[in-house]
Parts: sequence; C-alpha cells; structure tokens
Amino acid sequence: MTDMTDTGNTSTARDTLARIIDTTAPGTLLSCGALATEVSRFWQQHREDTHLHTLDTSDPNASLVMDRVVDLALISDTLEHLPHDEGALLLGQLRNYGTHQIAVLVGETPDWAFTDFIGLGFRRHAELESDNGALTLYTYDLDTYNHKRAWNNPENWANPEMWGKAWW
Repeated sequence: MTDMTDTGNTSTARDTLARIIDTTAPGTLLSCGALATEVSRFWQQHREDTHLHTLDTSDPNASLVMDRVVDLALISDTLEHLPHDEGALLLGQLRNYGTHQIAVLVGETPDWAFTDFIGLGFRRHAELESDNGALTLYTYDLDTYNHKRAWNNPENWANPEMWGKAWW
C-alpha cells in the first residue's frame, strides 16, 4: 500500500490507516467513513481475498451485521456526526462481537472525550494531521485489551484445587 503514503515526515491519517491495514493484513475488513472506506477499498483492490463491508455514516448501526468475526474495523468521519449514544453503540457492538482490531479517527468534538474511549477499552494511539484539521487515533486490540494479572491464577486462591471446577 505504499502508493497511498506521502513521502513527507508528517504522518497523515491516510498513511496511518494504510500502515494499520498493512500490518494487520485482514481477511475481513469493515469500514465506516470516507477516509476509512477509501483506504479499505485500495487494500481490497490489491488483496482480492479480503472481504470488505462498508457502513453508511449517517446510520451505521442500521447496516451493521455481525454475521462473521471481523479482523479489522476502520472508523473515520463518523463519530463527529452521530449522537454520542449511537456512536458508543457502534463501537461497543464492534468490540463485543469479537472484532479483533478497531481503529477510530475522530476530530475535535465536544461529544467525545478521552475518557469515553478509555471506558470502551480503547487506547489513544496518535495525534494526526488531515485536510480538515487534527485527528486523534484510538485503537482497540482484542489480544492486548485485557492483560494477564499475576494474582489471577490458582496459586493465589484459597482453594487452588477448585480452580476451574466451580463457578459462582
């Protein structure tokens, strides 16, 4: 996907999404928003084995069908135009239905704060430049979302012989 990247030192939103797709190499890809869909379609043209599903930015929850696990979801130009509850529903459904990785680009908006994304399990990944101003990239990775805790093992329980046998 090097055709889509600029040669300058500034990391743009398009470059970053292209690198995310290159790194992930998804078999199933979901996109919502103009920039996310542009980058996703470019990837699909060069990797015809990739299944791409696009969502309408005006009502993405209506066309969200989670009939298979999605490897990567890219969201751009969407949360700024949706009521907060609908945007949270979209991100929550993607996360809860097992999407392996999610990348969200969001511009300055009073409806979305850093704590909203952290509460949904996302990490602030980068501040990026775009034609319409600064964007923040938030990412979610199912594999690193819930880190292993040292105390969560049979040695630290009162009855280690019951580990995995009784559920209460």
